[in-house]
Amino acid sequence: MIDRNRGMIMEENRNHSLCAAVEAVLFACGEPVSLRRMAQACEAEESQVTAALQQLARRYAEQGSAVSIRQFGDCWQMCTQPEYAPIIQRAMETKKAAPLSSAAMEVLTIVAYNQPVSKSFVEHVRGVDSSSVVNTLVEKELLAEAGRLDVPGRPIAYVTTPHFLRCFGLSSLDDLPPLPTSVSEAEAALSDAADTEESQQE
Repeated sequence: MIDRNRGMIMEENRNHSLCAAVEAVLFACGEPVSLRRMAQACEAEESQVTAALQQLARRYAEQGSAVSIRQFGDCWQMCTQPEYAPIIQRAMETKKAAPLSSAAMEVLTIVAYNQPVSKSFVEHVRGVDSSSVVNTLVEKELLAEAGRLDVPGRPIAYVTTPHFLRCFGLSSLDDLPPLPTSVSEAEAALSDAADTEESQQE
């Protein structure tokens, strides 16, 4: 009985230490951190790290903390609750980020629902040259190159990024709104998601 209790205490201590470790990693990094990277840093199994992250998220939620743990694809990040955004903004004296142009929203919409795609595909859907818009979205880390498509000419393939998920408040691409009947409807859906997450981007 004593050995069993001792084992339970040791296991509880290990769990507590791992929770503290992932909390420290997320706090120090500030940006989304992949599960694999955290597991390597903490020298633990990915399943153990996932359990620790979920436990940490529950603890913050139960305490009504101003901080939350959020998942974006295979990455996790420590975030502040949206309602504190105005206070944080005043404290940091930062300017509101410039909103994406309608052209950028159109391109993001096309890529998000059809990825991986080439620039020529985007241009075919929009009917105008989109090279500069795609390049700008790559610079903003909302889109990324993902190899080449297996079609004639082997054009560069573009996909959305974990940063895209974070900016639009999506845990994964499965959380995208239902496929709209037009690009304009899809753009509106993504724009609504961006407005919801705007405070957390600041």
